[in-house]
Amino acid sequence: MESIGNGFVAIDWNGHRADVTLSRPDKRNAMTVALMRDLIVAFERVDANDDIRAVTLLGEGPVFSAGMDLNMMRERVEPETEIDRDVFPKLLETIETTRQPVVVGIKRAALAGAFELTLPCDFRLIGRDAKYGLLEVALGTFPHGGGTQRLPRLVGLSKAKEIVLTAELVDPVDAADMGLVHDVVDADAVDERTKAFADRLCDNAPLGLRNGKRALNAALEMPLEHGLEYERQLGRELDDTADYREGFEARLDDREPEFRGE
Repeated sequence: MESIGNGFVAIDWNGHRADVTLSRPDKRNAMTVALMRDLIVAFERVDANDDIRAVTLLGEGPVFSAGMDLNMMRERVEPETEIDRDVFPKLLETIETTRQPVVVGIKRAALAGAFELTLPCDFRLIGRDAKYGLLEVALGTFPHGGGTQRLPRLVGLSKAKEIVLTAELVDPVDAADMGLVHDVVDADAVDERTKAFADRLCDNAPLGLRNGKRALNAALEMPLEHGLEYERQLGRELDDTADYREGFEARLDDREPEFRGE
């Protein structure tokens, strides 16, 4: 396992899967500026690694993340304190634009900023007992790290308003029913099930995964006509690749394909 920067994040390289882990368990993986900067570096390294086909985002210890570090947030409101307010939006954009699909394991808790941290991930798995929600309106503010923009795209405007404006926790089963999370699993199995989900993705063609993610991420950002043209453009990029030929030859030969990302 490779420790990143300040030591608050680690990467474990497992074949075609990378595991990015928040590593501040004594503080329930609460996020500080230093931790968020480490996360940005970690995802940039994953993005640059052509051997990686999928990545997990996990929390060391019993909790995924309690959210933003409370001491940091208290200092943030002091007029003489300078806090990097751009690091969290940059982190979320870095996760969202990572070429590989990102699967997050939500273990025990992902509150407020940690809830927002899960939104740009491509897949979310949650433990049955997890505390999951946006608490900000009960704390004198509102979620403005992407919560009011990404959440409606996932669950619809009405449900997003309910989650944001009531500040109530979202039951994991309800989160699955509304399409916010992809699976609800036993509390002690979150990390392993998240890795297994990512391993399933790793069986697929890496170039197809990356271009498919690009097309899907753009789907709600452009008119249908433009989106269809963009989709065709990304598809044409793969027409002459070795992986495209290998996929069809393996199917015809009734064997497992051996994709190389070429």
